[in-house]
Parts: sequence; structure tokens; C-alpha cells
Amino acid sequence: MQLKNLTPRDIVAELDRYVVGQRAAKRAVAIALRNRWRRQKVAPELRDEILPKNIILIGPTGVGKTEIARRLARLADAPFVKVEASKFTEVGYVGRDVDSMVRDLVEAAVKMVKEEEVEKLRARAREAAEEKVLEALRVPATPPAARERSRAQLHAGTLDDEEVEVDLPEKGSPVFPMVAAPGMEEMGQGLADMLQSLGQSPLGAMLGGGQRRRKRKVKVKEALELLAEEEAQRRVDMERVTREALDRAQNAGIIFIDEIDKIAAREGGVGPDVSRGGVQRDLLPIVEGSHVTTKYGAVRTDHVLFIAAGAFHVSKVSDLIPEMQGRFPIRVELEPLTRADLARILREPRNSLTRQYTALLATEGVELTFQDDAVEEIARIAEEVNQRAENIGARRLHTVMERLLDEISFDASEMPGHKLPIDAAYVRERLAGIAADEDLSRYIL
Repeated sequence: MQLKNLTPRDIVAELDRYVVGQRAAKRAVAIALRNRWRRQKVAPELRDEILPKNIILIGPTGVGKTEIARRLARLADAPFVKVEASKFTEVGYVGRDVDSMVRDLVEAAVKMVKEEEVEKLRARAREAAEEKVLEALRVPATPPAARERSRAQLHAGTLDDEEVEVDLPEKGSPVFPMVAAPGMEEMGQGLADMLQSLGQSPLGAMLGGGQRRRKRKVKVKEALELLAEEEAQRRVDMERVTREALDRAQNAGIIFIDEIDKIAAREGGVGPDVSRGGVQRDLLPIVEGSHVTTKYGAVRTDHVLFIAAGAFHVSKVSDLIPEMQGRFPIRVELEPLTRADLARILREPRNSLTRQYTALLATEGVELTFQDDAVEEIARIAEEVNQRAENIGARRLHTVMERLLDEISFDASEMPGHKLPIDAAYVRERLAGIAADEDLSRYIL
């Protein structure tokens, strides 16, 4: 689906297929995404002046903050990384360098663009792989009719189980594994890349490092897959991939900063609050817009969309330093999940838990069906446990469902052909005792 065809209403509708409720958050990210398309249509002299309006999503865990950001990136085919603000520390302390989030974004962009290029080249790569397999099978290039008959057999799969000896790359371990110190990941990666390049040269081969090739006997089917993948990778124009990836990271990238409330320094704080403020000051240039050096080239972060999220139970958004608050002008509060929301989460999304478990057990020949009263009962129990213990939102459903289906999942391999309807009575039988015992449910559910 092309970005130009996605109106804000369309984006919200797509997000609705995976995330229940949270209308305000969906509207905010939909507008942010559409504004990217609008910016591309603006005259060049004004285009660079239009900066993304970064967003803070405020709400407890398990209400859909990460899922909204991740699905938005998939919808737009945008490079996406998720980082946790609490993993970063002020410069001078042991911890991750804030620039690493941008390097991760570029890596994600390169991987995405390269996969797209490989997919485009797959048909031609497959043809080249077939030629190599036919040569390994000693099928003569002449006469053409015999060659085509053998090719037709390859397509039909009649030769899949025959063994063939082909020349394949062997991935060797580097002579000296690179372990980078915190904050020096880029230097470590650069040295690793240099050693890999050396390993592919004649000198590298003499030293026994890098990538080598050797003859291997494999089935024809596997040989075709391995050779086609190698051919596609070899044909990729990495310079063009890098240029496209850098452009995509700069103009379409999305960085999701989770747990931003953990670095919000409270008034009058001492000790750890000093480091929290330091992390914010280190993050600020990245969010405001700066150049970050990566192994693929310099990247500007001016037009990267930053979506931050946090529960803000103890701290408030106003506890962030003023400059950081100014770079996140849009704040959206997500609503806690009700029993009705939990029931909808079990029923409606395309990747709902009920669909997942039904598909998993179908692989064993077990037909699992969830009655409506069972879904309501699961939602009721999940809501009660969330109220009594820590409220972890929809994540509580994972725990409840796993406990509910524990016995069936264990025995499913011995029950092919069985039809198992799950109703409210079964849910109560399996879970009521645990849910009623507050101490027990705290540890089990």
C-alpha cells in the first residue's frame, strides 16, 4: 500500500485491524504519517523547514503504545527501531551511546532496502542457480532439448531428492572476535568489517579468516535455494542500496523511545536524577536534529519521527527538561483497558490470541473453538487480576491463556482429530481457583 494512498482515516482503519481502541493515539500518529507525504509535495525552499511533530504516548504497560508505533512503520514501509531510554546513560558513564539508536535505524533501513532488491532479483537469480545445478548434474548444454527437459524436471520437483555437489560459500569465524566497549560499538563494527573484507582477499585466505568456499554435497532442492540466494545477494548494487537506505532513514525513519518516563528528573532530585537529566541532554541533539556518523555515511535526524512512550506513574511529562518537552509537542494519553476492551482484543485483531492458539493446535489436528461466553470469562478474570495485582494491560491475556490451555497444549500431540470447544465452564474450572486466591494469582497469573 503506497503512502500517497493512505489518508489519516485509512491509517486509523488499518491500525484498528491490530490494535483495539486508543482512538486519540491512532489519530495522532495517522496525522504525523500523512504530514510526511504532504511535506514531499511542498516547494523545496519550504520543505526542509517543515519538521515532524514528535509524539509522547502516555499510558500504562500493555495498552498498545509499542504496537501502534510498530504497525505504523510497517504500514508506511518505514525503517523502525525501538529503544529503551533507561538503557542509555549520560556520557562518561557505562551504558549505550545515544547515537546508537540512529545507527540501528540505518542498519534497519539497509536491511529493508536490500531485502527489497533481493526480491526483485530473485527470478533472475533462480535462473542462474538452475544453470549451475544443471551443470553439476552434468546435463549437457547441447542439445537444447535435453537441457530443457532437465529444467522442466527441476521445475516439477522430480529431481529434488537427488544429491549434487556444488561450490558454496563457507562462513568462517573472524580470527579475532570483536567485542566493543560500551559507546564504541561503531569502531568495533568498523574493525569487524575491515577484517571481513581482508578475509575475502587472497591475503585473508592465507591467514585463514573471512569467507571461503568449498564443495558440498546437498540435495538438489537445497542447492537451488542456496545458490539462488547467493546469486541474488551478489547481484545487489550495495552503493545504490546504501544511498536509498540513508534517504529512507532520514526522511521516513521512525524511532520509538520507550520508558522515557524513567529518565524524567523530578524537582529537587539528587543522585540518579543527575544522570537522568544527563541522558535527556544527550538525547536532545538527536531529537532536535543533528548529523550522526554511521559506517554507511552521515545521517541527518531532522526529519526522523520520534515517538516516545511511558507510563508516567511516578513522574510527569512536565518533569522532562523544558527543551525535551518542546521537541515532543504532541501528547496523547492512552486509556486503561476495560473488560470489554480485553474481550475485543481476544476476538477482533487479525493476530488475536484466540486465532493464534487455534492455528497452533490445528497443526496437531486438534480443532479448538472459543465460545463467546469463554471469551467474556477470560476477559473478566484478566481484568480482576490486573486490578488486584500490577496492571499489565493486554499482556495479562497471554498469561491467562497460557494457563488456561496448558493441559491441552501438553496433550495435543496425542489428540489428533479431537474437537475441543472452550466455554465459560471450562475457563472457570481451569482458572477460577487461581484467580480467587490473591496470593496464588499474583505469582501464577
